[in-house]
Amino acid sequence: MPSRPAERTGGHGAAAWRAAAPEAELWLDYDPVARDLPGFALGRRTLSGPARAEVTELHGAGVRCLRLTEPVRLCADAPAASARALMLLREATGQGLAVLWEAVCTDGCAAQRRFNHLYPPAQLTGAPQDVADDWRAAYFPSKCVFRRGPGFVEVRDRRFGTLELFTIDEPDHLAQVEALAEGVEVGLLPDAVHRDFADAGLIAEQAGRAWFLPMRVRRWPFPSLTV
Repeated sequence: MPSRPAERTGGHGAAAWRAAAPEAELWLDYDPVARDLPGFALGRRTLSGPARAEVTELHGAGVRCLRLTEPVRLCADAPAASARALMLLREATGQGLAVLWEAVCTDGCAAQRRFNHLYPPAQLTGAPQDVADDWRAAYFPSKCVFRRGPGFVEVRDRRFGTLELFTIDEPDHLAQVEALAEGVEVGLLPDAVHRDFADAGLIAEQAGRAWFLPMRVRRWPFPSLTV
């Protein structure tokens, strides 16, 4: 793969991406009544690190509910802050955290169900009410997940109703899965990887970055045949 100019791998774009960290309010319980009790609210925190590491740390500290303080845009023209918030949502959903958030869609993308494996938003602005209702009614844990085996990654995807299975075993594709979990500059993806993941609906592209939509499976829900 040919090398890229230095400015593609760092500089202003990378700095802006790192600076676009989501802010969240944190609680130790899912229940709204319990969240009002003394000691259950942990205040606001800017989550500037990698999404997986941030959510793993929060879960280990007892956090079970978070609220994203800014609306999250779903569309292709979403800013870096929304893209990073969606990756945080992916990790929080995979950890079983409840997430209070507001989604915004103005180009119809919400109706495509691309993000319907994420914890449903409390409000979906700019989309028909039936799109928001469908997201909430059809949501279940582990709706689009991946797991790593020896020399392969398996993706199990039920966002669109029927189960779709993808086995990723090509070396170039496997090499990008972990990087895509935190977002990769689109221009730095090998063309075949970009094409295959995009055609399969496994990546979103926002703010000049591609990021992996499936969440890492941490435990199988009951009944496991659901996923």
